[in-house]
Amino acid sequence: MDHVHLSWERVAVAAIVLAAALLIAIVLRWLTARLFRRAGDTRWTWDDLLARLIRDLAVPVSLILGVWIAAWVLELPSRTLDVTAKVLTAVAILAVSLASARLLAGGVTAYAKARQGVAANVTIFANISRVIVLGIGVLVMLQSLGISISPLLGALGVGGLAVALALQDTLANLFAGVHVLASKTIEPGDYIRLSTGQEGYVVDINWRNTSIRTLSDNIEVIPNQRFSDTILTNFHRPAQDMSIMVYAKVAYEVDLDRVEELLTAVGHQVMKDVQGGVEDASVLVRFDDFNDATVGFHVILRSTEFGDQFLIKHEFLKRLHRTLREEGIAPPYWHHRVVVDEVARRDEAARRDEAARRDETARKDGLAL
Repeated sequence: MDHVHLSWERVAVAAIVLAAALLIAIVLRWLTARLFRRAGDTRWTWDDLLARLIRDLAVPVSLILGVWIAAWVLELPSRTLDVTAKVLTAVAILAVSLASARLLAGGVTAYAKARQGVAANVTIFANISRVIVLGIGVLVMLQSLGISISPLLGALGVGGLAVALALQDTLANLFAGVHVLASKTIEPGDYIRLSTGQEGYVVDINWRNTSIRTLSDNIEVIPNQRFSDTILTNFHRPAQDMSIMVYAKVAYEVDLDRVEELLTAVGHQVMKDVQGGVEDASVLVRFDDFNDATVGFHVILRSTEFGDQFLIKHEFLKRLHRTLREEGIAPPYWHHRVVVDEVARRDEAARRDEAARRDETARKDGLAL
């Protein structure tokens, strides 16, 4: 059995080594924090991820090296050094796994943003990659400690089957989310509407549900499985620009050719001036029905995105109303034309006279009594 013979000199040197390692860790933490802030000022995302990786590894690596050098300075017994080496190796593997998981998750998120825009936020792939890296790191750590992972893998296989049966809904939502993203049915930033009535911009798709932001700036959370068994309308597919149909009416007396010219002119003006309008798009006018007192029509405009249609409709109706007033075209007030037959009019007058005579006779009889 090995005996430990420690001297005050070795203990003092080991303490100095530990203090130096702690000081180096603090300095590295400060330097990497400045590096991280400097990387955040650039537009390139990957320098932020590398700076974060260095910041995450600076402190644990410095402390692990300091502890190992201190143990070597103390000249601990070989068996104790072996145990210390295994423990420090396991801690180093765990630290590297955590930092690598964050790096990979950040890389996946950066790739998603680069493909789908700044509004993209797909946490499902980031979480899956993080879990995979941490799982591999834990297995490697256990193997470094001398723990056989073969029985553990077998137990995980049997236990995984039981967990899969117990978490059917959760796994269904997970695979539904992966399927939705893989098939590109929806992506973060798209405006969607479900047959159940929910609609809004897709904010995030995670392992269980999808978050959408409504036009009133509320968040609705929908299970991923719902997208596989419902009818969905994606207003950003196949392209973000879309047609806008504005319905209005004019009186029968107006010249429809002149009205069509005015509608087309106002539409082109709105498409040019209003944000979200497609300037080179054609403005279509279609008269489509006869009402009781008006002629109905649709004006078809074009917007670059779903949310822009409201301002375009607003400005188009305002400018159309002003143009019609300037042209002297009266608005289609609601009115009815009533035709009364002459014979029926005379009969109604005779009935009124007869009723008046009866009232007068009754009044006189009442006075005589």
